[in-house]
Amino acid sequence: MAYVGTFSSPLQDVLPTQVDLPPGNGRGIHLFTVDRTTGALTAAGIHEMGISPSCLALNAAGSRLYSANETDRLNDENEGSVSSFSIDRTTGKLTPLNTVPSGGAGPTYLSFHPSGRFLFVANYFGGSVAVLPVLEDGSLGKATDIKIDEGEVGPTVATNAPPGSFAFSGHDRTHAHMIAPDPAGRFVLHVDLGLDQIFSWKFDGKKGLLSPNDPPYVSLPPGDGPRHFHFHPNGRWLYSLQEEGSTVVLFDYDGETGRLSPRQTLSSLPPGYAGSNFCSGILVSEDGRYVYAGNRLHDSIAIFSVGEKGELTYLTEEWTRGNYPRSFNFDPTGEFLYVCNQRADHLAVFRVDRATGGLNFTGHYTPVGNPSALVFLDLAK
Repeated sequence: MAYVGTFSSPLQDVLPTQVDLPPGNGRGIHLFTVDRTTGALTAAGIHEMGISPSCLALNAAGSRLYSANETDRLNDENEGSVSSFSIDRTTGKLTPLNTVPSGGAGPTYLSFHPSGRFLFVANYFGGSVAVLPVLEDGSLGKATDIKIDEGEVGPTVATNAPPGSFAFSGHDRTHAHMIAPDPAGRFVLHVDLGLDQIFSWKFDGKKGLLSPNDPPYVSLPPGDGPRHFHFHPNGRWLYSLQEEGSTVVLFDYDGETGRLSPRQTLSSLPPGYAGSNFCSGILVSEDGRYVYAGNRLHDSIAIFSVGEKGELTYLTEEWTRGNYPRSFNFDPTGEFLYVCNQRADHLAVFRVDRATGGLNFTGHYTPVGNPSALVFLDLAK
């Protein structure tokens, strides 16, 4: 099964001054069956929602699904929400369990602690991150901790922007864009795009509390706007993608101290590119040999090879066959990569060449209004 989160309502209700608003063509969480031979998707239903479940997360057992509802507005603080669902292991259908406040406006990212006992959420418009306890039945409890980002907002022109770039998305205020634990779960990292920083937190796995690490953050070049990151399978290298600077930065990661040390910076775009671009997602292949980075406006997936010491070499890029690739994900086998072309209202499917890291378009398009993220579940396990 594939579950696709969408923008199901416009963002005007969250931030009236936001520019370039998604139209909200989705209808909630879209369900598909996956053909493992061809990669094709077949519609299997929709869980209707009008609050933009733009990010999804599955628990390790594959029995529960969670959605960050970006355009929901709860209480006087206009918080977004996070919903929990049980999964029918025969049909893949969803049954709602509960919905709780996300700890800030515009929740845009979810991730699990390795223990499965806590769910982390990044609130983009609220500039905050929160820790939500996962109860025994899979439902969510009230946040055990909420941290609000503070600091000096970076400039509106990125240090490393391509020539002629007018890319401006988040340097108007604080914007927590992603949060995820390190592989051991001892530390939790989160990025603030507006502050150009990656924060490092010590995590109390019993109480669900975050406390500042020493140092509490590492800074990226002013205006570059860190958006997403992904750990290499060895846990010692972290790759950060900057939305407005269109760069990938390699950090060495010390799992004993939770400290990041930058070592390499390179563009996510092909040589000679000029104009505006907004980076989106970044993934390391399961075997650790390749890194993939999304470019919106250039509408490509950049492909890098990983050297013996973690350094990247730009290999090529693949056109996403659509417009504004917001995110992408591998299927559980690693044979296929699926791209959410947000403004083209479809998913495009690519076969992965394990030997070269290349992406070969399969010819399969799947219509989905404003797809934002997708996750996969093997019902046979």
